[in-house]
Amino acid sequence: MENQQVNEIETGAKQEAGWEREVLEKVALAAVTEQTRARRWSIFFKSLVFLYLCAILVMFMYPNLKQDMGGDGKEHTAVIDVVGIIAEGKDVDADSIIKSLRNAVKDKNTKGIILHANSPGGSPVQSSYVYEEIRKIKKDHPDLPVYTVVSDICASGCYYIASASDKIFVNQASLVGSIGVLMDGFGFVNVMEKLGVERRLLTAGTHKAMLDPFSPPKEDETRYMQSLLDQVHQQFISAVKAGRGDRLKDTPELFSGLVWTGEEGVRLGVVDAFGSDDYVAKEIIGVEHKVDFTQPDRLLDRIAGKLGASFGQAIGSMVQGISLQ
Repeated sequence: MENQQVNEIETGAKQEAGWEREVLEKVALAAVTEQTRARRWSIFFKSLVFLYLCAILVMFMYPNLKQDMGGDGKEHTAVIDVVGIIAEGKDVDADSIIKSLRNAVKDKNTKGIILHANSPGGSPVQSSYVYEEIRKIKKDHPDLPVYTVVSDICASGCYYIASASDKIFVNQASLVGSIGVLMDGFGFVNVMEKLGVERRLLTAGTHKAMLDPFSPPKEDETRYMQSLLDQVHQQFISAVKAGRGDRLKDTPELFSGLVWTGEEGVRLGVVDAFGSDDYVAKEIIGVEHKVDFTQPDRLLDRIAGKLGASFGQAIGSMVQGISLQ
C-alpha cells in the first residue's frame, strides 16, 4: 500500500514537471517565433528604406547619366532653362548653365540649343560668365545655332545672356529689356534721431563703412558708387551691342532701363521674332524632338542651402546688391 502511494506521488510529480516543461517550451517557442517575425519585419522595412533611397538617387542621377550617354540617341533640340533669379547659389547660376551648355554641345545628336528664358535678371558677373560661354560656343561651333525663347520676362541679366544668342524669340506679351544697373538700400538716420539712438562706428580705412545705412550719406562716396554702376552699365551696353549688332534701333531710351513688350521689342530690334520652344525647334532648327539638358539641382546642395545663411553670406549680400534687375 505504501509502495503504491509512493508510486502515485512520483507519477504526479513527473506529470507536474512535464507540464511545467511543456509550458516553458511553448513560451520559449513563442519568443523565438516573435523574434523571427520581428527580424523579418525589420529586414522588410530596411529593404523599403534602401529601395526608397535608391529611387531618390536614381531620380537625381538619371538626367546626368542620360546626358553623359548622349541623350536618347536621336537627333534633338537641346533645351536649357534660364528660369529665376540669376545669382550664385540661387535659382540660376553660371556654373549650372555653362555645364548644361557644354553637355548639349558635347552630344553629337544636338542640332540646336534653345535657352528657355523666364527671369527678371540678377548678378552681372554670373550673366557675363554665361554670355562669354555662349560666344565661345558660337565661335567654336559655328554650325550649331543657339536661340533664346522668352516666355514671361527676360530682363536685365537675363537679357544680357540672351543678347549673346543668334536670335531671340518672344511672345507678343513677353517683357524684355531693362538694360540698366541698380543698387538699392535704406537710410535710418532720421529714425535713429527720433528714437534717441546714437550710432557708434569705428573703422580702419576712410571709406570702410561706405553707404552705411545708419550714417548720413557722403557726397564723395555716393559719386564713387555711381561711377561703379556706370562702369557696369557700360559693360552691359557693350555686350548687348556686340551681340545684337545693327539689329538694334538707335533710340535715346534703348539703354535707359525701360522694359518693352515682345511686340515693341521686335520693332526696336531688341528681339527678333515671335515664337515658342516648339515653333523654334520644329520650324527654325528643324528638329522637333526636344531633350532637356538643364543641369539638375544636386540634393546635397539643396539641403545645405536650407540650413541657414552664414555671416559670410550676409556680407556677400552687400556685394550682390549691385544687380542687373
